[in-house]
Amino acid sequence: MNKEVDDREFIFIPDEDGNEEKFEILYQFDVEDKHYILVVPTDIPDDEEEAEVYAFRYEENGEDMTLFTIQDEEEWDLVEEVFNTLDHEFNV
Repeated sequence: MNKEVDDREFIFIPDEDGNEEKFEILYQFDVEDKHYILVVPTDIPDDEEEAEVYAFRYEENGEDMTLFTIQDEEEWDLVEEVFNTLDHEFNV
């Protein structure tokens, strides 16, 4: 996605030790009344060419967001297809 630095959005996600890690939000989208978010870590070493993209289903409750890992293979395939479409659309 070609965005200006000032337009980037971030989210903090706790790791298994409770440490908050900063991620850049790449895309947010809805499919069949479910909300999804795709993020990349902001602490990518300079020698890595590409960052790993993480996908979550999420629910909002006011200003709080609860993330859920995607366990179902069919749901994952759907999210991956949307990601590839968005990535192609915004990076052509």
